Amino acid sequence: MKQLYTKWGKELDREHVLEEYPRPLMVRDSYINLNGEWECAFTKAFSMPSEYNGHILVPFSPECVLSGVGRQLQPDEYLWYRRTFEMPQPDDCRVSEETKTGRKAGRRLLHFGAVDQSCVVFINGRRAARHTGGYLPFEADITTYLKPGENEIVLAVKDLSDTSYHARGKQKLDRGGMFYTAQSGIWQTVWMEDVPEQYILSIHAEPDFDGKKVRITVEANADIPVEIRVRKPGLYSSPMCAPGDVTDWGIQEIQDWGSARGMPGAGIEVSLPEVCPWTCEEPFLYYFTVELGEDRAESYFAMRTFTIEPDQTGVPRICLNHKVQFQKGVLDQGYWPDGLYTAPSDEAFIFDIQSMKDMGFNMIRKHIKIEPQRWYYHCDRLGMVVWQDMVNGGGKYKPWFVTYAATILSWRNRKIRDVYTRLLARERKEGRLEFIKEMKETAERLKGHPSIAVWVIFNEGWGQFQTADMTQILRKSDPTRLIDQASGWFDQGGGDIQSLHNYFFKLRIKPEERRAVVLSEYGGYSMRQEGHSACLTQYGYGIYTDRGKLNRAYKKLEKEVEALIPEGLCASVYTQLSDVEEEVNGVFTYDREVRKIGDALYKCRTYL
Repeated sequence: MKQLYTKWGKELDREHVLEEYPRPLMVRDSYINLNGEWECAFTKAFSMPSEYNGHILVPFSPECVLSGVGRQLQPDEYLWYRRTFEMPQPDDCRVSEETKTGRKAGRRLLHFGAVDQSCVVFINGRRAARHTGGYLPFEADITTYLKPGENEIVLAVKDLSDTSYHARGKQKLDRGGMFYTAQSGIWQTVWMEDVPEQYILSIHAEPDFDGKKVRITVEANADIPVEIRVRKPGLYSSPMCAPGDVTDWGIQEIQDWGSARGMPGAGIEVSLPEVCPWTCEEPFLYYFTVELGEDRAESYFAMRTFTIEPDQTGVPRICLNHKVQFQKGVLDQGYWPDGLYTAPSDEAFIFDIQSMKDMGFNMIRKHIKIEPQRWYYHCDRLGMVVWQDMVNGGGKYKPWFVTYAATILSWRNRKIRDVYTRLLARERKEGRLEFIKEMKETAERLKGHPSIAVWVIFNEGWGQFQTADMTQILRKSDPTRLIDQASGWFDQGGGDIQSLHNYFFKLRIKPEERRAVVLSEYGGYSMRQEGHSACLTQYGYGIYTDRGKLNRAYKKLEKEVEALIPEGLCASVYTQLSDVEEEVNGVFTYDREVRKIGDALYKCRTYL
């Protein structure tokens, strides 16, 4: 496979790696970034190495070129990370004066954005935390493990990849076709922060669009009053770079648009004098401050609602703020040739999102991957609707059943029940329980982002089970969003969306009485761009040899899609945003250097 680089990977400053504040939904002014060069070692046994014989650039996985390692972690191996830091912290870190002077005050929290797949954290040789789940963040209070002077962090990682039931997405040790290079280890930002003894654990804002108010729930480790102040909403074209920039995001006049007081754990309602709706054209955001004792954090929300409502002819439609919106989307795998799961920079995120918006897309379906919170923040502020997939796992997939047979049966309108756990790769009970846990945590971690409109539970039967039960569980976790319970072939008749995939047949739909009909995957037109393709082999759904033919075919297909809108089609998702390895069916090449589709781009109506 040819190694490709993005322009952001080429320009990467290894001394300053992904330094942007990693948690925009809860911003404190204490932030110690631990990205950068760590020591590393590979072992066969779970035994802390006596010496580390290599270095790795965190947060890039060892399999990608930007890490400086370029080696696959095998299922029978452990990957060890090590780095040190000083207490008190150097002056260039954004920490409290108490911590700098070494005086004991408050707590120190260590955060990992994501570590694939299971890990154990040691502080100064003592076990401080353990975590399983390669896509979700976790944190640990390391205060009692610290000492004056030099402190040591060691992380042991185990990744079974596609040899086990754990969530893995599109990763495969034996990559090829629609499955991509497996990655492991730390792949999101590692950081620390200082907090008081009594501090905020989480913040969640739930807008009540029709009631012109917002309900804010603050979780804390203490039962003391919470003060909330909501600011005048605004449009923010520039991304947040650091916690100290919170008050400088283009707000010309800081105005208090509402305030309230309450206790942690209870929904605190704040009435708003005026509702500025969040739309794709004008993505207004309301920033607010939360104070609990000596702790203070910034967050934001948007006033919007996604619903299914009948149009004038009675056809169920997806609505944004009670206005029928056709959601024209693109499938996004979230892979990078030089960073794999990890974007080389914040600017790379922005490029993908803004490029799709400039091309007429108003929605991105994030496919079987959870991104760092900053990706969702950019969708929030730029006005890009998101459909968020849950990450699939399970045993070995059976393509003859979940892809080929299911495609034919679905075209013939033959419903396939989700009771075949062996065929659907969900035989193990521990795998099913783990999926439920991670589905609930995904919703909990991401539901504060206003751009997310739809949760997608299962995709094409991969690891699908008890679909109706999963829909009910997810609805309880987040009743404010739409649910696509089964994207593709294994529809069980529930959720809010009838979700169709079509790569091989003439496009057609049949509206339902209650659910919106969407074409959640289609197209996938393939063209290998010489000099910008990672592989000699190519995978896609219709092969073209030049951009002219590709664009003419795309334009024809998009006209067919638009013709279905009056018949009841509510959304479409073109496959896909960029090439990924052998799958060269992207709008952009894998390195984002060439836009293959665009000369004849057909922009359909987004509001009906």
